[in-house]
Amino acid sequence: MRRPPNWPRAISGLPKRKPPRDAVPRGDEAVEKICAVVSRIPKGWVATYGQVAAMAGMTRRARLVGRVLQHLDSKTRIPWHRVVNAKGEVSFSLSRNGGDILQRRLLEKEGIEFDDKGRLDLERCRWLD
Repeated sequence: MRRPPNWPRAISGLPKRKPPRDAVPRGDEAVEKICAVVSRIPKGWVATYGQVAAMAGMTRRARLVGRVLQHLDSKTRIPWHRVVNAKGEVSFSLSRNGGDILQRRLLEKEGIEFDDKGRLDLERCRWLD
C-alpha cells in the first residue's frame, strides 16, 4: 500500500516522553511513611499536611496525609495533632467528630498560641527537619 503524496514521512514536533517518576507508595507503605514523618515532629512544633507529604516522598498528596491521620486509632502514640493546614489553622471538619477541638487544645497544651482568627504563626512554630 502506498502513502498519499501529502502524507508526512516522519512525525516531528511531538512532545518527548517524560521519564517515569518514582513509584508513589500506596496502601500500608504510604501509611507507614506518613506516620514515620509525623512521629518525628517534636513537642511544641507543627508541620503542614503538604510538608508531611513531601517529607514522606509523596509530593502533592496532602489530602492523603489528612485521611491517614483522620483514621488513626484514638489510642495511638503518633502526634497527629501537630499537623495543621497551610494557613496555620486546625482543619475543621464535621467528619472529625470533635477531633478538631481536641487538636487545638492539645496544641495549646504544648505552648502553641493561636491568634484571634484561629491561626498559629507558622514562621515561628513550623518544624524544619
